[in-house]
Amino acid sequence: MLPGHVAYGLGAQYGLRIDTSTVIAWERGAATPSEYELTALAGVLWCSPDELLTAARTLREHRTARRLSAAELARLVGLTASAYLRMEESGRWRGNERQSAALVEVLGLTPAGLVTVSGRDEELAELLRDAVTTHRQAQIRSVAKLVPLERGLLVDTLERLHADYRALAVPTPSRGGSERDGAARDAERAFLAQILERFWRAAGVVGTGS
Repeated sequence: MLPGHVAYGLGAQYGLRIDTSTVIAWERGAATPSEYELTALAGVLWCSPDELLTAARTLREHRTARRLSAAELARLVGLTASAYLRMEESGRWRGNERQSAALVEVLGLTPAGLVTVSGRDEELAELLRDAVTTHRQAQIRSVAKLVPLERGLLVDTLERLHADYRALAVPTPSRGGSERDGAARDAERAFLAQILERFWRAAGVVGTGS
């Protein structure tokens, strides 16, 4: 089906006034359909909402993929519906340890997924860059506060990343003696730019959901 056909189906079957450009924006990830629009879109495409959310990242996307209402999810994790909706609308999960454990179980989240729905990916990435480049215990403790991983696994993962980064930082011969060449510096920058993905891979965690 072309985007125009999808837009027509949304109007004819569900009474939604959606233009073709909006459907294209959904396809490209430049815009996100509302919960009702997603349900209607799944109906038009003869599939389930979770099939359209193969890379769910937000609380709402994970909840919709599990076909739960906001009130149902709030009850399952021990929150009032209004408190949960405030978190969903802000895009930042702020539940306590017990509520977070319940959320992980109900939505089938990985540790990476919990950090993402908490809106703390960039904060974690910055801490990881510091931990990998300086290897100070203070940074390791800060990472441990954000990441729901067993302490030994966390330390081993950071040790491995630090060693990998140091291998890139070894000076290479050049006309300046011990000065590193441009290729080595580029490799270091690329390593740090991809630190979040490298960290979860090294820890054996892939993706944000189950």
